[in-house]
Amino acid sequence: MNAYPRSLREVINLLKNMPGLGEKSATRIAFHLLRMDEKDVRNFCDTLLQMKRLISPCKKCFHLADGDLCSICSDPNRNSSLVCVVETTSDLISIEAAGIFNGKYHVLGGVINPMENVTSNDIRIRELLDRVDEEEVKEVVIATNPTPEGEATAHYLFELLKDKPIQVTRIALGIPMGGDIKYADPVTIKFALEGRKRISGD
Repeated sequence: MNAYPRSLREVINLLKNMPGLGEKSATRIAFHLLRMDEKDVRNFCDTLLQMKRLISPCKKCFHLADGDLCSICSDPNRNSSLVCVVETTSDLISIEAAGIFNGKYHVLGGVINPMENVTSNDIRIRELLDRVDEEEVKEVVIATNPTPEGEATAHYLFELLKDKPIQVTRIALGIPMGGDIKYADPVTIKFALEGRKRISGD
């Protein structure tokens, strides 16, 4: 690293702090930036700054937005009566990538985790209850992850929602496509069996 000019070393060190980037990847990106025209580098930096300034949580679902509402909440073609509750924006994006869900979302911003002093007051449960009470929600799909904390949060949400005039469902979790049952853990097999569906002859 001492063979590089100081300014180049500083860029490499900054890039190394990003998730998934090691020394070699950071160095490749730094050299790519060095080869770019100054105009393109300036545009790149301006775009990053604009993203940082403009993006904030959606006022309704807490997904990322560059205005009051995210693109999903503002889409009139989405089913507003169906709300999928997820832990993070990353989970939301993964579900969207599947292309089969046409409802809306609610991002909790985490899960209940007593070991890390995260209580129900630290995540967006009250906001979810307000949405159910104020909007025409017919079904809430709980899509927290199959971890002990995710399951505890799902159970807590079910207890809060079970007496409301809506349907509360939990995503079925089980053996992934291409997976091998003999390598699956007991919890995964449990969810796979509990989430089973009748095979149609059609």
